[in-house]
Amino acid sequence: MIHTRSGAEAIAQRRAVISPGTGRQHWGTVYFGPRSSNAHAPGPQATLSELNAHETIVPHFHGVSMFQLFLAGSGEIGNRGQKLLPLTVQFKDHHTAYGPITAGPYGLTFVALRIFTGNSEPVYIDKPGFRERLKPSKRRNLTTDPIGFSIEPVMQSRTEVQWDTVLKGDDEMQAQVVRLGGGMKAIGPDPSASGGYYVFVGNGSLIHDGQELGLWSMVVVENDEPEFVIQAGEKGAEVLILQYPRSDLE
Repeated sequence: MIHTRSGAEAIAQRRAVISPGTGRQHWGTVYFGPRSSNAHAPGPQATLSELNAHETIVPHFHGVSMFQLFLAGSGEIGNRGQKLLPLTVQFKDHHTAYGPITAGPYGLTFVALRIFTGNSEPVYIDKPGFRERLKPSKRRNLTTDPIGFSIEPVMQSRTEVQWDTVLKGDDEMQAQVVRLGGGMKAIGPDPSASGGYYVFVGNGSLIHDGQELGLWSMVVVENDEPEFVIQAGEKGAEVLILQYPRSDLE
């Protein structure tokens, strides 16, 4: 199945939430599925969080593998203070601790993308009993350097499709940037060769089923689909293709 969500429509429904990781009120937006879950359910799960200045989420893990995209503002992750700037991509295997995440002086926006709805409730490693909830995992916690995007006329006038790999695992996990000029098309990866993938609009817009999907929109291509055509809007598109391991679906 293919799922789509307009970034503008999703952000229009942002609301104040109390973070279990900080105990503070910040802003949350749901793209797909519930904001948090503890059981398997059909369909993807994607949520966006917007942290206050200097807000900190303590180290934790989830039961579902995910990509996270750091979209706006700034911050740091980990005890070594790795910088988070737009647009940074993170992949984290299930049952793999990460953090802390600390927002910078102007806040931090990030989106968590899961290919299916599962046990996504955070388990905090400063709480008793967290070790009993750990399960075998590759324990990957990978973060890219910030990805750069084209100015509008450069993007629009591109005449060839460009694919840039920014993360690649020893299985099907992979993150790529696809850059297309105005109205250009490209065939996405074979969905059946991985656990499925997200297409995330980082710049410009996509056209799908006659709908224009602008900045921070997303499409989920589940692994039972035959193919997906990536079509740029009239001003071009630069999108992220985020592929998940097949083992996560087993």
